[in-house]
Amino acid sequence: MTAALSVEQQAQQYALGHLTIIDTPTPELVRIAARTGYDYVSPRLICDGLPGTDHSLARNPALLHATREALAETGLPVHDIELARIADDVDPDSYEAELAIGAAIGAGHLLSSIWSSDHGYSVDAFGRLCRLAAQYGLTVNLEWLALAAVTTMADAVAVLREVDEPNARLMIDLHHFHRSRERVADLAAMPREWFEFVQICDAPGPIPTDVDEMARIIREGRNYLGEGGTDPAAVLDALPPLVYSVEIPSATDVARLGAEGHARRCLETSRSYLARECRTEREAVR
Repeated sequence: MTAALSVEQQAQQYALGHLTIIDTPTPELVRIAARTGYDYVSPRLICDGLPGTDHSLARNPALLHATREALAETGLPVHDIELARIADDVDPDSYEAELAIGAAIGAGHLLSSIWSSDHGYSVDAFGRLCRLAAQYGLTVNLEWLALAAVTTMADAVAVLREVDEPNARLMIDLHHFHRSRERVADLAAMPREWFEFVQICDAPGPIPTDVDEMARIIREGRNYLGEGGTDPAAVLDALPPLVYSVEIPSATDVARLGAEGHARRCLETSRSYLARECRTEREAVR
């Protein structure tokens, strides 16, 4: 690849999202991502209010030291960190320690979601988070999801327009795009500069009405690209060239293949699907 290649012609880049193998300690997440061929790693540093293992680096100096060692050994860059929830009982300033560490280990982006039904508070708190993150050179990427308060793309767009912070972004998770019944055509109206990365996965086509089943699929029941019932290619073809963060939590596949085997299979199936269905020119550069 030469410097003369356009963004569209550059090889597709992938990050390993922590939720894919959420029980894996952060240093091992880094090493697995490096061994299996990812371009980036996307660790979960902010764990408060989320189910599963606490991977906080600010609260665990030994884990932070081991993570720094793994990053130095592998040379793998950090792409984004998660998850800064906007919730009634959370002060956005409480995230500062993890934001500082994230920036120090190389992250350029922060994932956020909104769980408060108080719109005025949510807009104010998200704006404060954006301004705090800007001090560390981080964009703040707002994700909508069915289990939260901001549940549709229109909801997320309304927050971004009202906040109007220069580092505020929109993050699409293919699973939630399908679950909220979004239209691909609506992506054309979005400013291209709003997008930094997209979380890729496939999932069962039928949309559950039971909240517990919906949560189960979100956290442990997704599918490899091309093996579910959604249409990842249609959404990805409507977006500008972005880093693809692989977020495919699957308890069945982790049990069958192990964490590293599952992470490898996620990347292999994603590349194969994308080469076959869309973005063939970016895969071909590889």
